Formats: sequence, structure tokens, C-alpha cells
Amino acid sequence: MSYKTSTPSRERRIKRICVRHGLHLMTAQKPDKHVLAHGGYMLRDAGTMTIVLGDKGYLFSADLDEVEAYLDALA
Repeated sequence: MSYKTSTPSRERRIKRICVRHGLHLMTAQKPDKHVLAHGGYMLRDAGTMTIVLGDKGYLFSADLDEVEAYLDALA
């Protein structure tokens, strides 16, 4: 695994992209069993404070791949 593909590096890159689109990347501070199994991230609109991704079924249900795919669709 290279530094570019490490999780903290991906998170920083995604956060920069989110700012450009007026979004916040939120991470679970106290993950439960669902979040630990899959997910751990949500996207929130900075203007309206509504969740746009990661609240289906349980909070913080999106993983980094889903967040990246969502942001790619916006571009």
C-alpha cells in the first residue's frame, strides 16, 4: 500500500473535494457494530445541514468508495 492510497490520505483528499462542492465529510466518532462492518462516513450539505449520503439504514453507512463515487458523479 502506498501513501497515496492510505486511508488518512484518501480522507484528506476527499475532504478537499467536498469543500469545493459545499459538502462536509463526517466520520463516526463512536462506531457501532454496523459502522465497523461497513461504512463510517456521511456527507452533509454545508448550506442546509442535510445528509446527502450515508444515512440509509443506519447513520454513517457510506464507505470511502461510495463517497468517492458520489463526488465523481457531481463533477
